[in-house]
Amino acid sequence: MQTLIGIGVVIGGYIIGSVPFGLLIVKSKTGKDIRTIESGRTGGTNAVRAAGFGAGVLTAILDVLKGAASVWLAQTLLPGNYLFHILAPLAAILGHNYSLFLIRREAGGKWRFSGGAGGAPALGGAAGLWLPIFPIVVIAGALIWFTLGMASVTTMAIGLIVIIVFAIRSWLGYLEPVTILYGVIAELLLLWALRPNIKKLLSGQERVVRLSLNGWLRAKREARTASHK
Repeated sequence: MQTLIGIGVVIGGYIIGSVPFGLLIVKSKTGKDIRTIESGRTGGTNAVRAAGFGAGVLTAILDVLKGAASVWLAQTLLPGNYLFHILAPLAAILGHNYSLFLIRREAGGKWRFSGGAGGAPALGGAAGLWLPIFPIVVIAGALIWFTLGMASVTTMAIGLIVIIVFAIRSWLGYLEPVTILYGVIAELLLLWALRPNIKKLLSGQERVVRLSLNGWLRAKREARTASHK
């Protein structure tokens, strides 16, 4: 019986994760389809580009809650079954990245899923497992963002921070070791979703926001170069 409930919890996590808040918020605010803008992803970063800061923040908050809600669902229905406590938020990340509600058929007849990169629901899942990790990741992520100015690097850092924190907490005996597995698999899902960005990073073409130390230094170098021409 527990196995059947667990399967239902995982499916529920996927469905919760599939709710495309970014698309709905941008559509209601601007009438635009976020999938046709910039990266085409439905997460908070692209929502900022499509509809402004407020839309991006609201999208990010709701996407974080998707990951957390999937954990709370698993904890309520299967208390003490830590394996399903991590499988549910992992399913939510998959739903966010490959949304059940955003399947479309391309010209060649191939079916394609749309979604985000998974950073926000990954953070939400970690917070559902251990709430104090939320401010740790937010502060560390903000430092990375304002230093490097790259959304993709900040997203990839989320999984890494979760792994480190959960490993320390597990070693101290405060968390179940299976929570480390959550961080590892979440990070792999983030890396897989961010493959195009990783290619741009390796070629030096990844977008850098100006509101960062890296962006400021780049702008200063470009200005210096232009003045010497």
